[in-house]
Amino acid sequence: MSDEPPTERAEVDRFDRLVSISEVLLGGVEIVAAYVLVVLFAIGVFDLTLQIVQRTMDGAITDPLVVVGFIDTALLLFIIVEVYQTVVAYAQESETREIVQLVAYTGIIAMVRKIIIFRTEVFDDKFDALLTAGSYALLLLVLGVLLYVERTTRQTGS
Repeated sequence: MSDEPPTERAEVDRFDRLVSISEVLLGGVEIVAAYVLVVLFAIGVFDLTLQIVQRTMDGAITDPLVVVGFIDTALLLFIIVEVYQTVVAYAQESETREIVQLVAYTGIIAMVRKIIIFRTEVFDDKFDALLTAGSYALLLLVLGVLLYVERTTRQTGS
């Protein structure tokens, strides 16, 4: 090797190789993340099934708070599925629109989950509860508008 400084083209080639390596590594990590989410989902389904069986056996299945807890867990599982789909979309280098749509769906499910388990009695004063409820409603509205705009622009071909 000579002591000459590398040419500009050689520097670009070296940079491109480093970027390629990082893209391969990132793709591998994305796949590992997808598998972790699959395992978490399977554990969650097993746990939810076990909880339902236990609550049925001890008669607590008729308690509305127990049922709300089941719904909360189920919605959390749906969030895991949406995050999984988002990770897969990134790994497959899907269109940005598809990824935005998946993120919006995840947000909507998360907000619905928060609304379902919302209890005013956990707040010290009613203003805090009202502010939190208003924030949830605003976030849900923004996510809904985002999905509406995404769908209408996709249908019109814009």
